[in-house]
Amino acid sequence: MLDILIALFLFIGGAFALIGSIGLARLPDLFMRLHGPTKATTLGVGGILIASVLHFSSRGDGLSLHELLITLFLFITAPISAYLIARTMLHLRGDNKS
Repeated sequence: MLDILIALFLFIGGAFALIGSIGLARLPDLFMRLHGPTKATTLGVGGILIASVLHFSSRGDGLSLHELLITLFLFITAPISAYLIARTMLHLRGDNKS
C-alpha cells in the first residue's frame, strides 16, 4: 500500500515538473514563463520529495528530515527568485513605478 502511495506522489510530481518545464519552454513572454518554474515545477519537486520522505522513513531509520528541509528551502526561495527576476525585467523595460 505504501509503495502505491509513493508511486502516486512520484507520478504527480513528475507530471507537475513536466508541465512546468513545457510552460517554461513554450510560453512567449518572460512574465508568463515565470509561472512554469515557480508554480508547477515547485509542486512537482515537492511531490517527488514527499515520495522520498515516505520511502526513506518507511525503511525503519526514523523520519527523514533531509527532504523536508529541501522542500522548505525550495518553497521559500522559488517565489523570491521569481519576484527578483520580474522586478529586474520591469526595471530593464522602464515600467518601474516604485
